[in-house]
Amino acid sequence: MHDFLLAKEIVDEVLAVAKEKRLSKVEKVSVEIGLVAMAHDGHGEHVEDISVENLRFGISAVAKNTILDGAVFDIVKVAGEHWRLTAIDGE
Repeated sequence: MHDFLLAKEIVDEVLAVAKEKRLSKVEKVSVEIGLVAMAHDGHGEHVEDISVENLRFGISAVAKNTILDGAVFDIVKVAGEHWRLTAIDGE
């Protein structure tokens, strides 16, 4: 479940950046993820190790029928408790 919530958060952020950059199609997105804090429950100590496979599935589902549909998501696990976009390529 948290994987899907994170997928939506990532897609929303990529769409916002793509809009700022005036991209009409996104081809590749690079993301780093650590143990992700699930802040929505109000407990900072609640972190979850996100499954990359489940995250890819969630991103694919959420991105359907957007300028991200078909984009390659390069997801790298890193140390830490956050995620961040490292690159967005498109036209």
